[in-house]
Amino acid sequence: MGNSHAKGKLFVISGPSGTGKGTIYHELLKEKNTDFSVSMTTRAPREGEVDGKDYYFVTREEFLANVERGNFLEHAEVFDNMYGTPKDAVERRLERGRNVLLDIDVQGGLQVKAAMPEAVMIFILPPSMAVLRERLEGRGTETQEIIEKRLSQAINEMKLLAEYEYYIVNDDLETAIAEVKSIVTAEGRKVPDKIKSIISKYEEE
Repeated sequence: MGNSHAKGKLFVISGPSGTGKGTIYHELLKEKNTDFSVSMTTRAPREGEVDGKDYYFVTREEFLANVERGNFLEHAEVFDNMYGTPKDAVERRLERGRNVLLDIDVQGGLQVKAAMPEAVMIFILPPSMAVLRERLEGRGTETQEIIEKRLSQAINEMKLLAEYEYYIVNDDLETAIAEVKSIVTAEGRKVPDKIKSIISKYEEE
């Protein structure tokens, strides 16, 4: 088949805080042929961070120039620093046949979907609000006030579930990971993307 590899896909993983989406995301990154989406930021590198690997570190001017060019799938300002997902960097990886994963909140996810409608949208849900509360309280890192805030935010985010294509209920982590992997596998077997290269392979025989 030469180098006519199928294009990779962008997978967006969202879900309320405490649903375990970060853990699922990191497990998926271990899969072969999978990259995480490197963000661009105006903040200074922390010790040990590598430009182009952890983040693309840029000046505010460079960042705004990218905004002007329409080169962000999503971007936001957080505590005086700007962060964004550069479209050209994601495209380069997809062209090389790599899958790209993006772990992002629902608002950011919807921006990505608008900019790149072919992105595969996966939403991670808690088994129940009671379990979500338990998980958030179990962290022991947040005040009761913040926990209440996160729970009401979770409800608001879950109301946007219809904007996503897939949902996973993270009751048992191993099962949830396996389910997300099965979505990635199924997406890689969708006919339209691969049909041309598959047919040409038969013709070459």
